Amino acid sequence: MTMNQMLDDDLANVMRALGHPVRLSIMRILAEQKTDCCCMDVTQSLPLAQSTVSQHIKVLLDAGLVERHAKGTRNCYKLRADRLAEFGSAWSGLFDGLTTTESPVKELA
Repeated sequence: MTMNQMLDDDLANVMRALGHPVRLSIMRILAEQKTDCCCMDVTQSLPLAQSTVSQHIKVLLDAGLVERHAKGTRNCYKLRADRLAEFGSAWSGLFDGLTTTESPVKELA
């Protein structure tokens, strides 16, 4: 597997994780917090069951967008700024080299 392929696979995984409106909401909730959030804190901001929120957080964890640490008997979550910066860089360069200088549609004579 080439380095670009690994980058492409990683980028696709992050995009899949962000491809659900609830997960985008969770990312916004975590971004607005001054401290780490427990699942209960996130659940209080959404009209969803705690188990549903937990499943969505797990997808974000698996994609590396969120990190978890124990606080007593609870798990707390925060965004991974480094990972979001990597995604931003990869996203901004995603379409480099895919455009041509020629017009894609030629006039029919």
